[in-house]
Amino acid sequence: MDDGSQNKRVLFVAYQFPPAGGIGVHRVVKFVKYLTEFGWDSSVLTVSNPSVPMLDDSLCADIPETTTTVKAKTWEPGYSWKQKLATGKSDSASCPEEKKQFLKPLLKSTANLLLQPDMQILWYNNAVRAGRKLLQEFKHDAIIATAPPFSSFLVGRKLAKKTGIPLVLDYRDEWGISNAYWENKQPNFLSAAIQSRMQKSLLKDAAMAIATTPSSCESVQRTADEAGSSVRCEFVYNGYDPDDFNQYTADNIQRKDYGNGINKFRLTYAGTLWNLNSIQPLIDAILHLEKESPALLEQMEFVVAGRRTAEQEALLDQLEQFPCQIIRLPFISHDEAVQLMQTSDCLALLNSNLPGAERVVNGKIFEYIAAEKPFLLISPPGDMWQLTANCPYALPCNPSSPKDIAIALGNQLEQYRKGVAQEVGTWSPESHQRRGRAKQLAGLLNEVTCSASSSDYHNSQHKKNKQEKIPIA
Repeated sequence: MDDGSQNKRVLFVAYQFPPAGGIGVHRVVKFVKYLTEFGWDSSVLTVSNPSVPMLDDSLCADIPETTTTVKAKTWEPGYSWKQKLATGKSDSASCPEEKKQFLKPLLKSTANLLLQPDMQILWYNNAVRAGRKLLQEFKHDAIIATAPPFSSFLVGRKLAKKTGIPLVLDYRDEWGISNAYWENKQPNFLSAAIQSRMQKSLLKDAAMAIATTPSSCESVQRTADEAGSSVRCEFVYNGYDPDDFNQYTADNIQRKDYGNGINKFRLTYAGTLWNLNSIQPLIDAILHLEKESPALLEQMEFVVAGRRTAEQEALLDQLEQFPCQIIRLPFISHDEAVQLMQTSDCLALLNSNLPGAERVVNGKIFEYIAAEKPFLLISPPGDMWQLTANCPYALPCNPSSPKDIAIALGNQLEQYRKGVAQEVGTWSPESHQRRGRAKQLAGLLNEVTCSASSSDYHNSQHKKNKQEKIPIA
């Protein structure tokens, strides 16, 4: 373990960073926390006024003192405006409904066409300016730009070109999947063409690309190959931080009572509900279970914590007629979410049966594993099924088969009714800890910087020999 005195330093270009909330923030925060143990200190270039749906300061405690954080202003509108644009809601009573319905798609398509690759490009100029100043102040050895938003890649490339520091592109999500399903996106042929060209250009300029799953890594590598880029793509999974869980033990953890569910079986979904993570398959399963074994549902409370689109909220309304109790919570801090997971009897993870979803590994899955609770892995067969193949807590179910989901949930309810306790300690999630992921990233950064140093040396020798008119062997 390095004492930090001779550490190298990496600059993360990360729009998603505290005080922004959500699972996308965790990756950089946990890298920053643990990289210093493996010879790398960190700086972070982020946004001072993030236009995001939720805030969460609970992860700030993970940022070590060796970290330098620089913030730059974005000229984006506030998130409430984006939400109104996405939903078509307006505060103006004088605007006729027909006009609103016409203006909404026009405004969205215009914004998506002009602001490439995303609205966060309005952060670009200020971010580049702040990043260049930081890089002039003290030495950095590598730059990691993490996305989405993919405008962060453009910021990272600009800084890398100005300084000669090697650039690593960190794909938290694939570019195409992000465009297809993220809010406020309206894919069209022209935007797709512009961004396809943009991505290929970025991959040509990168020293390495990193994805979060094996299949996504292969997809990014194919794109790089098509672009004629020699860049190598690797994958570094997300993970869980044992420190987040060790603060809660059987002796000090308390189960919050959200209603009359103290003695009820608690099923929990913690996360955002939207088109890529729809609640529909689980609702269909509960409906099936209600027809087959309504008595089982009477002993269940279903806690849903997180942000939800209006469409998903309407789907949840269907559960009000069922004998189970439904508890709807807003977005909660990460600390609260961990406590909720650990006081649940079963957890649910949702990925819709959509193109590309089989390559998505939800960051939440690692915390579900760490909680050592059974969880319904409702997802198309793919990377997550492979990841949890030997995990006894995972209950894989295809979202297109509500009956199978109902059977898995019914079995858990029946064991609870009989008082059968869940066995823990028979399998260790230790291999999925964030510390191990940081060690893996540090190794990749060492490779990138060694290659860059070797390349710089070769180029300098080439220039010297050329000046002296000495042929290079």
